[in-house]
Amino acid sequence: MSTLGNRLFVLAQYLVPQHLFSRLSGYVASCQVYGFKTRLINSFITRYDVDMRAAQGETADDYEHFNAFFTRRLKAHLRPIAARQLDIASPADGTLGQFGKLDFDTLVQAKGHSYSLYELLGGDAERALPFINGEYATIYLSPRDYHRVHMPVSGTLREMVYIPGKLFSVNSVTTGAVPRLFARNERVVCRFDTDRGPLAIVLVGAMIVSSIHTVWHGLVTPHADQIQTFSYEATEGGAIRLKKGDELGHFSLGSTVIILFGPNQMIWDQAFTSGTFLKFGQKIGSGVKH
Repeated sequence: MSTLGNRLFVLAQYLVPQHLFSRLSGYVASCQVYGFKTRLINSFITRYDVDMRAAQGETADDYEHFNAFFTRRLKAHLRPIAARQLDIASPADGTLGQFGKLDFDTLVQAKGHSYSLYELLGGDAERALPFINGEYATIYLSPRDYHRVHMPVSGTLREMVYIPGKLFSVNSVTTGAVPRLFARNERVVCRFDTDRGPLAIVLVGAMIVSSIHTVWHGLVTPHADQIQTFSYEATEGGAIRLKKGDELGHFSLGSTVIILFGPNQMIWDQAFTSGTFLKFGQKIGSGVKH
């Protein structure tokens, strides 16, 4: 896309009614009319060169609608999970964006753009405090990728927060042009207690993302205009604990995952650079021995 094309693409996102457009896209994606959904899925596979050999269902006929195809599961045991106790696993298939150490409470979005931890986590200083000077990584799930999100380490769920916001696209063009994009878009923050200290996994919505789901709650995004907090400190039936590699949730149409660790708890694998393609389950870092 040309420079002018990029500018027009970003400008259009400011002008379009983002939530209405995304809801309409969601209706289309859930259409079960056989001929329509089959053509839609097959055209998507062709356009984005989706590798269906990795999916449990390898053809459009295996899916009741486009959303089912988009949230397709991988074949069992296709991706081994980083096995050693201190290993930290990639939570998703996707492209590694910015990662490393927070500058106190600041994360880098792209060259020339940064945003604050406080904003990202919904404007709650107590929620942000454990991650000051910690570590973060951003993983972009492109349209062709597997769109389920998994645990990078084992943990016990403590809190989930829905934060309303915009629905800008999260591809490289938009993240390089829209200031504080990840702190402006609709998102869901999941906070866990782990052997590596506090862990936050942020599921960032985007243009034509019609919903965000978690395995313990189901559909989360209510398209509300206020922050909604769900506490799991004393859940009936016991704590919600997920093992490393367990599914956390998924996007109906894709987006971005941000993971946050506290300070002095882990180190990133030095072999990776921004732009590296990650596969769910592969080792991306190691916990620090104390």
